[in-house]
Amino acid sequence: MKAKNLVLSTVAALGLFAVASTTANADTVTVKSGDTVAKIASEHQTTVNAIEKANNLKNVNLIFVGDQLEVNGSTTATTTSTNTAAASTTATTTDTTSENVASSTSQDTTTTATTTNDSDSAAKAWIANKESGGSYTATNGQFIGKYQLSASYLNGDYSAANQEKVADSYVASRYGSWSAAKAHWLANNWY
Repeated sequence: MKAKNLVLSTVAALGLFAVASTTANADTVTVKSGDTVAKIASEHQTTVNAIEKANNLKNVNLIFVGDQLEVNGSTTATTTSTNTAAASTTATTTDTTSENVASSTSQDTTTTATTTNDSDSAAKAWIANKESGGSYTATNGQFIGKYQLSASYLNGDYSAANQEKVADSYVASRYGSWSAAKAHWLANNWY
């Protein structure tokens, strides 16, 4: 256990992006347009609860096209940290060893589990309220949706799922966290 924490601390301190995921007898499903966790669970003779637990989903009603979900198996380890100076490291582990941790310096790697802390969730909701009143259909002529993103960022896909995904990506790359984005908004009236 201490070796695992040492490895995770070392990876986090170096600012490397680390993902380890080991599954036993699991199928990987890529989320398609129109999919829900309930639909995927039904198609693979499993439960929503099992998929939620195996993929560490904070909200089973919020999955994105292209996400990869493990079904019909048990996840033995998932570790995620971000590669930004201002971001805090988030790690969720279940009985892993240092041999399971693979590191990469790529910031573009997609993870199956996304976690945010309560202050980031509150900051995200605060920004959405300030930008659009929380409306996915709000426009001001130049910016679109709940987070008032440029149309070029959304690539013509104005769906709620894409707006959430693009906003998270934008904030992570520009500010590192929603809390830092809120601090910028408070100082400049924009993020």
